[in-house]
Amino acid sequence: MPTIQDVAKLAGVSTATVSRALSGSRPVGAGVKRRVQEAAEQLGYRHNVLAQALRTQRSRTIGMVVPQISNPFFPLLVEAVERRLQQDGIDLLLCDSHYDLDVEARRLRTLTDRHVDGIIISPLHATDSAPAIRTAAELVPVIQIDRQVEGLAGHWVGVDDAVGFSQLVDLLVARGRRRLVFVSSQLDNSSARDRAQTFEKSLARHGLEPAAPALLGRFDVSWGLEAAQRLVDDFGDSRTSGHGPTGGGHGGYGVYGGPDGVVCGDDLIALGVLRGMSRAGIAVPDEVAVTGFDDIAFAEISDPPLTTMRQQWDVMADECARLLKQDLTGGSRRIAVAPLLQLRGSTPRIAPA
Repeated sequence: MPTIQDVAKLAGVSTATVSRALSGSRPVGAGVKRRVQEAAEQLGYRHNVLAQALRTQRSRTIGMVVPQISNPFFPLLVEAVERRLQQDGIDLLLCDSHYDLDVEARRLRTLTDRHVDGIIISPLHATDSAPAIRTAAELVPVIQIDRQVEGLAGHWVGVDDAVGFSQLVDLLVARGRRRLVFVSSQLDNSSARDRAQTFEKSLARHGLEPAAPALLGRFDVSWGLEAAQRLVDDFGDSRTSGHGPTGGGHGGYGVYGGPDGVVCGDDLIALGVLRGMSRAGIAVPDEVAVTGFDDIAFAEISDPPLTTMRQQWDVMADECARLLKQDLTGGSRRIAVAPLLQLRGSTPRIAPA
């Protein structure tokens, strides 16, 4: 069986350099690292990660728990975090909690049992996730990402929802829209709550009120489709009357006082709303403007392309990696990253004359 000494001899370096190159514990030159890896592969040598962890009390792994990996937002976030951790020679163990609090608690226990060096989690619930996260945080550093548990001291990295939704409301008002409605998920997580509150505050800042009560369901396409159908059913269709939103004969909601803009809690909901409006024969953005949030891959290729806010996943990943290098005992660190407005065809280009 080949030894670390054999690898060092073949690569022409010291055993300490071999250890650093294979473990990632300390940086080595790219050429040296490649030479060591090629020597190890040629000899069939495998670095004993478990033995190293026992010596250093560091596993060089980080656990991550997300609510549902099938939601297109979370793969983007996970990919950014994994790519960033790899730069430091750290591996990521990913867990899906399947929107189940019991599963979330088990995933956290599993990760702490495996002696990960830290955990990054997007909590399921704004309050009910607290006991499991608090227990994990007593054992390893825990960083909440995207969502957060209310009233729990700790560390959080996420998007600045207040900045993002303020910009979306400001955009629609500037483009002449005054009858706005909010479509999002149930307010059981911090993101949903923050976005709903910002929507209402932003309207009030313009002296406006929501055109209808918020429609709250789930962060998925099917809910957006259902919400669009509810809007159509509630406000009817004035096409046959010959009166449009501005009395110009375009049809739509105007004569009923219904919404001329739909602000959605995320892109999945917005994509469902777009599909629902299309099925009802309602023109977007001429009759109803639609905005999303996140800028998932499908946003740019929807019909019409979706105006949304892009989350800066790489920046959030950098901040998580930076925090994990610090002593996180005690205190709370909160880092809000501003999203970036992506103007596309689901909103009007200019205000009406």
